Amino acid sequence: MSVAEQAASAPAKELEALSITKTANEGDNDNSDDEGEAGNPDEGDGSGGAKKKKKNKKRNKKKKKAGAAGQSDELTVPVSQLFASNGYPEGEICEYVDDNRYRTTSEELRAKDRLNEQQIFDLRRAAEVHREVRQNVRQRIKPGMDLTTVAEMIENGTRVLSEASGFASGIGFPTGLSLNHCAAHYTPNAGDHVVVQADDVLKVDFGVHVNGHIIDSAFTMTWNDRYDPLLAAVRDATNTGIREAGIDVRLGDIGAAIQEVMESYEIELDGKTVPIKPIRNLCGHNIGPYQIHSGKSVPIVANGDQTPMEEGELFAIETFGSTGAGYVNEEGVCSHYAMAPGTHPRPRIPSAQKLLHTITKNFGTLPFCRRYVDRLGESHYYLGLKTLVDSGVVMAYPPLCDVKGSYTAQFEHTLLLRPTVKEVLSRGDDY
Repeated sequence: MSVAEQAASAPAKELEALSITKTANEGDNDNSDDEGEAGNPDEGDGSGGAKKKKKNKKRNKKKKKAGAAGQSDELTVPVSQLFASNGYPEGEICEYVDDNRYRTTSEELRAKDRLNEQQIFDLRRAAEVHREVRQNVRQRIKPGMDLTTVAEMIENGTRVLSEASGFASGIGFPTGLSLNHCAAHYTPNAGDHVVVQADDVLKVDFGVHVNGHIIDSAFTMTWNDRYDPLLAAVRDATNTGIREAGIDVRLGDIGAAIQEVMESYEIELDGKTVPIKPIRNLCGHNIGPYQIHSGKSVPIVANGDQTPMEEGELFAIETFGSTGAGYVNEEGVCSHYAMAPGTHPRPRIPSAQKLLHTITKNFGTLPFCRRYVDRLGESHYYLGLKTLVDSGVVMAYPPLCDVKGSYTAQFEHTLLLRPTVKEVLSRGDDY
């Protein structure tokens, strides 16, 4: 049985409710980021110490996505119980412009849009789980906490709120908790004891899936306001990428717009003014069913890529800013892995055979980490894992780091290029 065949479908009555889906809060807001929850002030407009060479472009107002009424402080209520009668909140709806303006009112395209109700339903459910979990943990993550505790807090909340059930719903990929010069792909392995410090810059990147439809969204937390300009630059750059994204838009053009905004910021660190650089070898990506990276990359610098975005595609728009070289290399012990798509020959080593069975049964092509394998009761599997990686059956994703002593930040949202509108599914009132 294929992964897709194992996925459970949503109840029919909930699909009917999709047609009357309403936002969790009908009020408008200016999309300012209430970083007070994370211990730092709002930097949404780049103020509060941000040095910027150019003025920010005016942004459209965005609808708030408030946390659902009835959710407990311990994250114990599945979102299906909170939105059973009204469907799940829609994301930020952006009408297409210029040559695609006609799409918003086209009856033919509206009918086409309705054919995707199952996917939209699943994505909105996953997005609501992400909003609820992150709005909760942003108030609870503090200096002095062990990163394993932070990861488990996020992952356990995701499991409960999504009613995790194998390939039907649950965690989309390992929780990224990358500190300071490490930009991405760090999550603690068993035995790691990394404690958050008051002067750290913490990137929190986690995913939720429903029937293989993945929401990928990330934010950065700090407890020292000297990093405000860095966070403001990256948030502004991500919102620029979201604004520029659309059907038939060239990927390289999005990267050029992101780069221009990111490089318009500076930060003062230890008495020196430092330019904020986009990390040029990191990028956004499109997302496929059960596949977090499914082919296209959205650059965050100008690279001349003429590949267009297309109707129906799901994209993670993410940007990374750095006070260092603006380039990352693999560094440290690997924790992130994913099985390569396609069919694979049977491994010769018994431990590799056993581990491949476990991976196929529990994760399929969804990314996983060593802690998830440990949680399933597997032990003494390192040789088997190395064998699978060396043979190309499993792909390894080590931590990606800029130069030591630098600081990196990340913001990310998932958007869907529907036939009629662009929907920023993971948008919330926090970022």
